[in-house]
Amino acid sequence: MNDLVLAPEVADALAAAGPVVALESTIIAHGLPRPDNLKVAREIEATVRAAGAVPATIAVLGGQVHVGLDDDQLTYLASTDGVTKLSARDLALAAAKGVDGATTVAATSAVAAAAGIRVFATGGLGGVHRDAPYDESADLITLARTPIAVVCAGVKSILDVGATLERLETLGVAVAGYGTLRFPGFYLSDSGFPVDWSLESPDEVARAIIARTAQGVHHGALVLANPLPEAEQLDPALHDRTLAEGMAALEAGGVTGKAVTPFLLAWFHEHTGGASLDVNVRIILRNADLAARIAVAAA
Repeated sequence: MNDLVLAPEVADALAAAGPVVALESTIIAHGLPRPDNLKVAREIEATVRAAGAVPATIAVLGGQVHVGLDDDQLTYLASTDGVTKLSARDLALAAAKGVDGATTVAATSAVAAAAGIRVFATGGLGGVHRDAPYDESADLITLARTPIAVVCAGVKSILDVGATLERLETLGVAVAGYGTLRFPGFYLSDSGFPVDWSLESPDEVARAIIARTAQGVHHGALVLANPLPEAEQLDPALHDRTLAEGMAALEAGGVTGKAVTPFLLAWFHEHTGGASLDVNVRIILRNADLAARIAVAAA
């Protein structure tokens, strides 16, 4: 905790047991094109504030882990080349090298929990990749041991959703839909897979968060899957066609490992005429609003 640099606003809110929402920085440095990335980063923080909570965008600057960024730091992160993508395992190495880094879902969750933040808003989780060779995001194992509520739009639809849900179950990660018993598929409102639990309001989610702490039994995350309304999702036919073409291009180009997700997201952006980017922004803003309302209820 001593090596985490808390922004004054975040430190004050946590000291007063006030509502704080953690936000990841990979979407700023790697997930959105410039200059949209800075504009959207500011909109996300403004959305959290409008719902009554304090935003805490998490990133690594010069090797130091920052919990909450000011506008100059946001601008730097959004406009600087060579920002490293950091998972939880990379944080100490980044500190040793003194690098700038954007935090993934795994790293953001771990840092937020260490700082005492209970709610985190993101777009979509990482998961199990499609086809061979077997590839699984570090997000899943980190969520298995990190007590935080993650508001997301499910897992990215470019992944193997069914296998990811099976892994979350095996790892003991709690999963609930927000107002639904269907698991969303990021760009799509329904991935085709069910979930066992539905939570219907910010108050109900907050009660689950508080009960987990009070019981002291389950120390993993609560994944709250918040679907887009059907009218706001990416056209399913366009989605399926773009995904099939992207997977073929992936294989033809020999793209593997951590390069797969950025490649496919960029492919979607290019081959949907920017429609996937619009959906991505709607997702994160909706999740930021819901996460802030949950944080207010839990506080």
